[in-house]
Amino acid sequence: MLLIMIVSTTPSIEGRQIVEYLGIVTGETVIGANIFRDFMAGIRDIVGGRSSSYEEVLKEAKDTALREAIDDAIRLGANAVVGIDIDYETIGQSMLMVSVSGTAVRLL
Repeated sequence: MLLIMIVSTTPSIEGRQIVEYLGIVTGETVIGANIFRDFMAGIRDIVGGRSSSYEEVLKEAKDTALREAIDDAIRLGANAVVGIDIDYETIGQSMLMVSVSGTAVRLL
């Protein structure tokens, strides 16, 4: 069975009516950066340019946290998550936390 989950940072979905609010859903991911990646990012910071290795890690962490929030919404019987907020925080010197929160809803 294919389940289509609408996910949005907006509080509503244009053209669709929210018929039930099912609760807050969240997802969190904590990742560590390895020494080699830190070293290469440091070189890029000195000479300029983007650190694609860090960008890939950030995207993976965001996608994982978002997937956790969507999985929570599915368990609640939702067909959408509105008001999605994504936060990035550093923990110590080599850890990064990505957290996602939103409201699981049923749309008509």
